[in-house]
Amino acid sequence: MLIIKVKPEENIERALKRYKRKHKNTKQIPLLRSKKHFTKKSTKRREEIAKAKYREAFNRSIEI
Repeated sequence: MLIIKVKPEENIERALKRYKRKHKNTKQIPLLRSKKHFTKKSTKRREEIAKAKYREAFNRSIEI
């Protein structure tokens, strides 16, 4: 659970902005979405390999 302490003279919009930033940095949304449905380990691994191949190809295209 994310906890944001609002300082005495702090604007509520500022506190909300801090909450949103903390929420994004902790990657809560992708975690919740991934927990919605069960995915097999082999499927997760296949996705990881596909992402790695894409990154490698992208980095090679930048070097050239």
